[in-house]
Formats: sequence, C-alpha cells, structure tokens
Amino acid sequence: MQLRAAAPGDFAAIQAIYHHHVLHGLASFEEAPPDVEELRRRHADIVARGLPYLVADEAGAILGYGYCAPYRLRSAYRYALEDSVYVKDGLLGRGIGSRLLGELIRICEGLGYRQLIAVIGDSANARSIALHARLGFLRVGTLRSAGYKFGRWVDSVIMQRPLASGDGTPPAT
Repeated sequence: MQLRAAAPGDFAAIQAIYHHHVLHGLASFEEAPPDVEELRRRHADIVARGLPYLVADEAGAILGYGYCAPYRLRSAYRYALEDSVYVKDGLLGRGIGSRLLGELIRICEGLGYRQLIAVIGDSANARSIALHARLGFLRVGTLRSAGYKFGRWVDSVIMQRPLASGDGTPPAT
C-alpha cells in the first residue's frame, strides 16, 4: 500500500467510500452523499490552500483517503487544522487509517501548523477515538447531541493534538 496525493481519477472511489459512511455511519453528519463533482470541488479548495489530501492506494485500488482542512476560517485559527480520514467498508483494522493520519500529521507539521483537531461523529465511535488517541490526540470535549441523524441525537467528540512545538512558541509570521 502506498500513500499519495489524490488524483483526478480517484474521485469515483473516494465518492464510493464516503457514500457508504454517509448512508450507514455517524462519522459524517452529512445525510445525503455528495456527488463526485462536489467532492472534486472540495478537494480543489483544500489543495488550493496548500493542504494535504491523500489516498491509500494498493495496486490501483483506493482503500481509504484523508485530508486536512482549516479548522475555522477566522484568521486567529490560521494555525489550526481539522483532519478527516475514511477507510473503505470492510477494511477497518488493517492500519489504513493510522497510516493516513500519521502522514497527514507529518505533512502538516512541515507546513508550520500548530494544532490538529478531530471532530468525531458519535461518542460511541470507539475506532476513530482510539485511532486518534494512538497518534497523540487528547479528548478535549464532547458536544452532546450536536447532530440528529438516523432518528436520534448524536454527539461530536473533540480531540486535539499539538503539531511541532504546538503552543510552546509563537508561530513564524
């Protein structure tokens, strides 16, 4: 398996992975899966900001993908990013998410960012919470009943990981 930047031909597979998570899971609070063109538009916005958008590729098959986007758009948040990682259904537990998230962390540290934030859908999402914890994220809060999906209220778990020196030094301006 290799990790690489997402390419234009990857978006049908990316859409299929995300489609499953939107329709069958609580990791995303979207309720209608976006089409390939919308995912391409989102990708273009992320890479235009110089941020990473990666796929896990095994012999041409996309096993998962992940990216980092601005946590918030107000200027004081400019050193904080939010990660998103999705793995193809049936492939959880193979280390794909760990490899993707680890590489996103490495890249974002090199870009000078200082905080990486995970907004995890569903406080019962033990796999995602454990993945983030293994890679140095701390659980910093829970937004109770922040979303409503599949006929029930759903929490969001907030986890945070410093990048590079975190808040130990001022950022280069």
